[in-house]
Amino acid sequence: MSVSPAPTPYIYRVTVEPDEDRYHAEVPALPGCYSWGYSYEEALKNIKEAIELWLEVKKEAGEPIPIEEPKAIKNAALTVGVLV
Repeated sequence: MSVSPAPTPYIYRVTVEPDEDRYHAEVPALPGCYSWGYSYEEALKNIKEAIELWLEVKKEAGEPIPIEEPKAIKNAALTVGVLV
């Protein structure tokens, strides 16, 4: 019986900015990883899902996963953690 490896925790800095009737969220360390929501909370929920999917695709493709610099995380206004 094979045991699945434990998920790896990742923490990334996220930017969320208002734009008319919605909020845009982006992860600078993960190129192309962005989402949006009608509320700040919805944008956060959606970007967390986007991060998980982004990391999952990279892992399955055998591509390297960017690691955010601890200094960037420490100075960030907002960070999001995920397990993949």
